Amino acid sequence: MKNKSLFASVIFIIIFAIGLGIDYSIHGISTSVESTIIGVVALIVASYISSSIKIADPWDRAVVLRLGKFHSLKGPGLFFIIPVLDTIPYWIDTRVITTSFKAEKTLTKDTVPVDVDAVLFWKVLDPQKAALEVADYISAISWASQTALRDVIGKTMLSDMLEGRDKISNVLQKIIDERTEPWGINVNSVEVKDVLIPASLENAMSMQAQAERERQARVILGDSERQVAEKFGEAALTYANNPVALHLRAMNMLYEGLKQNSTIVIVPSSAVETMGLGSMAGLTALTMGIGQDKKDKIEKGNETVKATE
Repeated sequence: MKNKSLFASVIFIIIFAIGLGIDYSIHGISTSVESTIIGVVALIVASYISSSIKIADPWDRAVVLRLGKFHSLKGPGLFFIIPVLDTIPYWIDTRVITTSFKAEKTLTKDTVPVDVDAVLFWKVLDPQKAALEVADYISAISWASQTALRDVIGKTMLSDMLEGRDKISNVLQKIIDERTEPWGINVNSVEVKDVLIPASLENAMSMQAQAERERQARVILGDSERQVAEKFGEAALTYANNPVALHLRAMNMLYEGLKQNSTIVIVPSSAVETMGLGSMAGLTALTMGIGQDKKDKIEKGNETVKATE
């Protein structure tokens, strides 16, 4: 607006200076009646022309009324009006505008008080309707958005509101767009920013979610135990029909235990006899074999250390 007024002021100064120059060229420095009349005429013409010059930005549309009736929309760029006859009551911004709105302590369908914050993205498509059909379209669209949000909250369950924000946003966009269409305004989108619930209810929902996770964990653990039991049952059937496999498995388990831990393992005599380890020679051979394996590992480790040195 400063640039627009500056341009009109420059035009005023130029025209008035031209009038004074003509007056000076005709009468020189004089205070005669003719010289005064020329100065006054130059002042009136400069004021009239500068008042008729208007400049609209690329996103602005000027609503021009002539003698109280709608005449035209002007802009963008340079345009002229007829002073006194024409007036510009509104400069309409046609860019996308954001409006924040909220609903506080509004009851949902299941009677839970919530606070909802949302943002509306809208644009004026018809500046004539926005200027003539509603007194203050910015305030009107703000109130329409708030009432629509309260209506949607009252018809929605809390769980649906927390899980389906996109759905609520689409419903709000449709409702607000229907209300603002007669005003020449189009709603591009509505975004629900946040849904706040009471602290006590938030704690209860957190405990419920934690209990649900624990229940699922126990169900998974129980299912795992069932699967393990089934596999052990299948293995028992296999070993029952194949005693040799059972003996080999038992010997392998004993060997692995002695191999990993240099400890004494107490084995029932019946198991020793079935594995053929009842004699002292058998136990000695098993122990010597394990000791030889450990000795070989120690020698390999020493050789590796020497090689690195």
